[in-house]
Amino acid sequence: MNTVVSASRLTKKFGDFTAVDGISFEIREGECFGFLGPNGAGKTSTIRMIHCVSPVTSGAVTVFGEKAHINNRNIKKITGIIPQEITLDNGLTVEENLMVFSHFYDMPRQEAKRRVAELLDFMELAAKRRSRIEALSTGMKRRLLIARALLHGPRLIVADEPTTGLDPQARHLIWQRLRRLKDQGVTLVLTTQYMEEAHQLCDRLVIMDKAKIHREGAPRDLVKKEIGREVVEIRMQGGDPPVSRGINPAADEGELKGLYLAREKVGDTIYFYCDDSRPLMQKILEMGIHNVLNRPATLEDVFLKLTGRGLRD
Repeated sequence: MNTVVSASRLTKKFGDFTAVDGISFEIREGECFGFLGPNGAGKTSTIRMIHCVSPVTSGAVTVFGEKAHINNRNIKKITGIIPQEITLDNGLTVEENLMVFSHFYDMPRQEAKRRVAELLDFMELAAKRRSRIEALSTGMKRRLLIARALLHGPRLIVADEPTTGLDPQARHLIWQRLRRLKDQGVTLVLTTQYMEEAHQLCDRLVIMDKAKIHREGAPRDLVKKEIGREVVEIRMQGGDPPVSRGINPAADEGELKGLYLAREKVGDTIYFYCDDSRPLMQKILEMGIHNVLNRPATLEDVFLKLTGRGLRD
């Protein structure tokens, strides 16, 4: 499988602040590659360097074999951008927004009209073609941003948190459309804070925090390696675990020792990570402990384990 994007020790600084700190990765043709991380992790700074709108401080990133920099028009011509912000002209209709955008790619008018009609059908917006932007829901606006990104037939799509603020129905529709694009051979680069979105769309992903990459892999592989197959949560009343019953997370002793892979205490909850939770659950029930949840491990568990569970400003 061909490499579409290759980064080596990629670094981005704003004055004395390092937004991206010497990261390296490769994105393969036809895959969806995700960047996950909390706010300020460096995700958006990274993808802005990939699609040539932010200069590289040091290191290098290439796209289809060409060095990415802010004056590389060849990369810009074959890349479609789905921005995090709603960047549509409220004074124009849905169709007019796309037709105006076609001028940036010197598309002949008849070709542009045909392409616009195809994309409005693809994004289920044909009935709104003559509506002004202010009359659209947030979900419709985000679908229109995807249509705009696809107008010139790009080989690479960069989607920066494309479903932020959407209801579940709109989010799932956008996931369906992005998966269809990948099936057509388009390479997708995705940033998101929705763990389910990453699991639904990404073939591989990296988890970033504090400007660095901490893990890389397929979502299922990361969950299995970092967490296991299952999580057992014990919610403690008052936040104090009954040490005498062997679930003191600060000690190695206890009746539960050896029944889990790892454990973590956050606030009033203790998390036990397991491949098979049945022995642990049996012991917990024998001990008469209540407020217990047994569930499958998820990508969110990996994310929180690696980046922490505390709030960030």
